[in-house]
Amino acid sequence: MNTKSVFEEALQLRPAERLQLIEMLTRSLNKPDENIEKIWADESEKRYKALEENRVKSISINEIIERYK
Repeated sequence: MNTKSVFEEALQLRPAERLQLIEMLTRSLNKPDENIEKIWADESEKRYKALEENRVKSISINEIIERYK
């Protein structure tokens, strides 16, 4: 089996089935890092600690909206 033969076989599928195959192949390429949850948890803890220790300044959502109008 090679890519050309797989492609030729895929062309025999109905359009909806080809779309489903594309989605499945795309998902197989976009597997998230297994450690992503830990990475985000560590990052959020770091940011929270910096905020609590006044090493960073918080900005209200209203200030952000005004800034980017």
